[in-house]
Amino acid sequence: MEESKNINKIFVDEARKLRDEFEEIVSEYSADLWNYCKYVTGSPWDGEDLYQETMIKSFGLLPQRWSEITNKKYYLFKVATNTWLDQCRKLKREIGTLDEVPEKNTDFSDRLLLEEILISLESNLTIKQTAAFLLLDIFQFNADEVAGIVKSTPGGVYSSVQRARRKIDSLDFSKAKTKIATQSHNVTIQAYLEAFNNGDLKRMLRLFSEQAQNEAFFGFQEFSKDEMLKGSLKFGLPGHTAREIYLWGKPVIVVLTSEDDNAEIHDIQQQEIENGKIVSHKSYFFRKEFILAAAEELGMKAQLVKPPVDWS
Repeated sequence: MEESKNINKIFVDEARKLRDEFEEIVSEYSADLWNYCKYVTGSPWDGEDLYQETMIKSFGLLPQRWSEITNKKYYLFKVATNTWLDQCRKLKREIGTLDEVPEKNTDFSDRLLLEEILISLESNLTIKQTAAFLLLDIFQFNADEVAGIVKSTPGGVYSSVQRARRKIDSLDFSKAKTKIATQSHNVTIQAYLEAFNNGDLKRMLRLFSEQAQNEAFFGFQEFSKDEMLKGSLKFGLPGHTAREIYLWGKPVIVVLTSEDDNAEIHDIQQQEIENGKIVSHKSYFFRKEFILAAAEELGMKAQLVKPPVDWS
């Protein structure tokens, strides 16, 4: 039994080491990949989910490769695009095709810097057209590469992107700003905030179901209150300040390093409530691109050095 535990620990430790090495190798492209996932899905939240699945899949698919990956950016974006197209097919959404139809050239360069345009693409173009437009015009792949990623032809890519430019140029875009004020009055969430801010771990844990899942994306997963006490909460609460806000249209808890004007974002959390109990607690503590984007959206600073994380 003890030998089995030791073998299991060796496998887990080695898998973590390999994952960390992989993330370090592809870190050069992580910011672009996160933005691509956000734009192609039309939502920072859906984009974050797609990004996470892309990283998991791109790492998991490595043993199936016959040869070394020479173009890491191409590989990551292809996995992301295939994952998104597969998700849309499962939801029976129309993917669209990139037909090779001659199109008049449209100069769209002056407007490509507008975030509200890019985040609205998914609702105004077909799914495949959105991906092609982003890959060619925003993330600077050539037409041959785009054709390989979206499974089309270079001619189809060129024609489709020209149609996309013309359509986007005719649209009127608006952007809903994030609300900073507390909007939710869920009794359990308010009790969680009070316990957290008072450093009352026992009271906070009483709000969790015994089988609650606690997940810090790309960090750890815990599947019960007992595992939380032995793991992430072994040394108690961090002593920071938590408050509820709306971020990109969803209620979240943002954990700040202090209450003053120099406060930095330490973590962003989401909870699922069932029958008055927290059954799922999600943390974005380890998600650099997500935290930085949220900080920019909220007009705040992100905490860059928070052991074991150092983003400086």
